[in-house]
Amino acid sequence: MPAFDLPEFYLPYPARLNPHEQHARDHSNAWAKEMGMLDAVGPSGEPVWDAERLNRHDYGLMCAYTHPDCDEPTLDLVTDWYVWVFFFDDHFLEEFKYSRDLAGAQAYLDRLSLFMTEPGAQVPEPRNPAEAGLANLWARTIPAMSDGWRRRFVASTHNLMVESMWELDNISRHRIANPIEYIEMRRRVGGAPWSANLVEYAAGAEIPAHLAALRPLRVLCDTFADAVHLRNDLFSYQREVAEEGENSNAVLVLERFLDLAPQRAADLVNELLTSRLRQFEHTALTELPQLLAAQGVPLEDQLAVALYAKGLQDWQAGGHEWHARSSRYQKLRDRDAADLSGRPVGLGTSAAWPGHLAPGVRTFLVQHAHVPTGRVVGHLPIPPLHMPYAHRTSPHLAQARRHVLAWSEQMGFFEPAPGDGPITVWDAGLVAGYDLAHCAAMIHVDASPEQLELSADWLAWGTYGDDLYPVRYGRTRDLAGARVQNDRLALFMPLDGAAAPEAVTPLERGLADLWLRTAGPMGPHARARFRVAVIDMIASWVWELENQAINRVPDPVDYVEMRRATFGSDMTMGLARLAHADTVPDELYAHRVLQQLEHAAQDYACLTNDLYSYQKEIQYEDEVHNMVFVVERFLGCDPYTARDVVADLMNQRMRQFEHLDAVELPQLYAQLDLPHPVRDSLDRYVGQLKDWMSGILVWHDTCIRYGEHELRARHHTAPALPGLTGLGTSAARLPQSLAVA
Repeated sequence: MPAFDLPEFYLPYPARLNPHEQHARDHSNAWAKEMGMLDAVGPSGEPVWDAERLNRHDYGLMCAYTHPDCDEPTLDLVTDWYVWVFFFDDHFLEEFKYSRDLAGAQAYLDRLSLFMTEPGAQVPEPRNPAEAGLANLWARTIPAMSDGWRRRFVASTHNLMVESMWELDNISRHRIANPIEYIEMRRRVGGAPWSANLVEYAAGAEIPAHLAALRPLRVLCDTFADAVHLRNDLFSYQREVAEEGENSNAVLVLERFLDLAPQRAADLVNELLTSRLRQFEHTALTELPQLLAAQGVPLEDQLAVALYAKGLQDWQAGGHEWHARSSRYQKLRDRDAADLSGRPVGLGTSAAWPGHLAPGVRTFLVQHAHVPTGRVVGHLPIPPLHMPYAHRTSPHLAQARRHVLAWSEQMGFFEPAPGDGPITVWDAGLVAGYDLAHCAAMIHVDASPEQLELSADWLAWGTYGDDLYPVRYGRTRDLAGARVQNDRLALFMPLDGAAAPEAVTPLERGLADLWLRTAGPMGPHARARFRVAVIDMIASWVWELENQAINRVPDPVDYVEMRRATFGSDMTMGLARLAHADTVPDELYAHRVLQQLEHAAQDYACLTNDLYSYQKEIQYEDEVHNMVFVVERFLGCDPYTARDVVADLMNQRMRQFEHLDAVELPQLYAQLDLPHPVRDSLDRYVGQLKDWMSGILVWHDTCIRYGEHELRARHHTAPALPGLTGLGTSAARLPQSLAVA
């Protein structure tokens, strides 16, 4: 019996079929035979594939559905790519899943990477069908595309091959990933970003290089990838988990993490799938047009972006249709007849079922039906948190405390900002109570006195900006003003030593001072990377304002990833990297192990803040950007259940960090044969991440910013704005610290 019934899917786009379907099918079958894929034999002596199995999977049908508008030669080539990637997946697992030969698997993948050559480079002689297929496809594809596309395609192809080791390692350890890790790694190993690259090829619409890395294009690709993978996990659970014993599946991840029955876990995966599709639509219809207008993108590039977005939509619709028809996965039940309950089924009948909401409507209501009313939630007790690292404190703390208070006053943080009337965001007593120097002294323990002062000043500047934007731009929904301020802030971080404009606000004055003190000693690459971290942080402030303006509770995945930016994680970690800039190559920080260490640490710290700030943000500020609240909405549960889910996520991320540090980092050193100075620098950097997590936890536990007594003292006498009454006007009350005296 199947482990669960497939849920009702949100299908916003119609599936269409390419008229060259049969030609692509015939061509790819012949091509697979020519490459030797039908002759490959696994360790068991059984063939990996045969003609009958290839025909049943019907990749010609898949590509005809996912690329309905391309011409015959293009569809042939794209179909060959998919035949190759599915063969690779089956061949790799057949060779190494049961033998647990990790060394042999790594050698297999290292050699396969040699076939993604630079133009004009010598190609090795293929030794197996996977190598022969990749060599053939590379020669047929790369000459038609730009160098920028080739580099992106190399990265996505490399990820889906090499990160198969992550799946194999989890199988050998009988380990099931935590939900955040799973979504992040599934993008690398699942292949949908690779499919998005092929959409550019099939549509004849390359994304311009200067746009590819910007948030709206990244979100389009990420939401596309997540939806593709979550859909695949629902269809493949029976074959991969119930029958073959694999453990890389979102249904299984939620089943184990939340202790759910398979049916409930499957329904939640479908909710997340729908949420990611809604996020795709939101980005395509709101963020993307704003980006194209703000960047002054030429019409031909706008057309390329539009064709790319349309191609991703076609892939979603066609991919679902293929999953429903292909024998590779279990089939959907017949929707054209009533089920045993007598409930009407089939196209258009969902409205006939009392109390039933279609997936898209249900998700829309979860994300947009929240009414900000300042509900009283009370203090949320902090559950036990796994923290294996003891905190340390810099001996220069007292000096840093005096300095950051004087610097904040000098920058004008205690004065009304231009255009704000008599409203002030901070005062000296508030800053002394926040004690940001204490936080800096724990996260940068070994800094010199000057470095610690700089770190404390960055924390003060970032926290001031985070407090300022909701007051200055949020209450009036002045999104245009916030974007103009962000554009001006970028001018105060020149990469080439150019003069900055005259600062007219405390926020500009603070950034101008910090940039001169920070960027001066940096090399060009480090300076550019740090600038991106600051720009991402201030852009995330506008993202929060935009969500507030349209009353949108963020998608859970988007929230976790944007939370790293709103918390300023990359910025503060960038300060930690400064000490290692001379010994650790930039590209090493992009390795999966280092990225996962950083992201696990960031998530632990960000979710710490969400636990401690829940009452402040939900009760007193009518915020929606809090992981406890996001989980409440997504799971439909009470705050205490949501709190425990968030704490479990934190604890899982910490245990993942411990494993990466103890096992995978030493393996990385050996695999890359890193010299001892680089190893020592990376060990010190990981030590700083440990200080960062433990210090942030202690700071939240000791500072007044989130204490119930302080919140009551600051907010209970807040006056209402005159003339405003009725539903929703509680959000228009000024906190006591911002009220006109």
